[in-house]
Amino acid sequence: MDNLSTHKEKAFYETFNKDEAERILNKIEFHYTPKHASWLNAAEIEINVMDIECTDRRIGDTEKLAKEIAAWTWRRNEMKKKIDWKFTRENADRKLSKYYVP
Repeated sequence: MDNLSTHKEKAFYETFNKDEAERILNKIEFHYTPKHASWLNAAEIEINVMDIECTDRRIGDTEKLAKEIAAWTWRRNEMKKKIDWKFTRENADRKLSKYYVP
């Protein structure tokens, strides 16, 4: 899980009744990504691009899905696409600080 405050036990109690929240929480264990896991951010960005460009529709079976993703991956690699970071650390701190976990 990333370090957003929505990924805490409190969010379950706010969403579900007490018994249901406890039932769910007894089945899960929280694992947080390191604060400096920028490679995870890059992976999340790439998956989002794939979702927009490739898997933004219903694909009927896993064989077709695998072919679609393989073709998208090949094209993306051929174009040597890179992530164009638009957010500076200062912008992130200003806009997202309310979500940071101390």
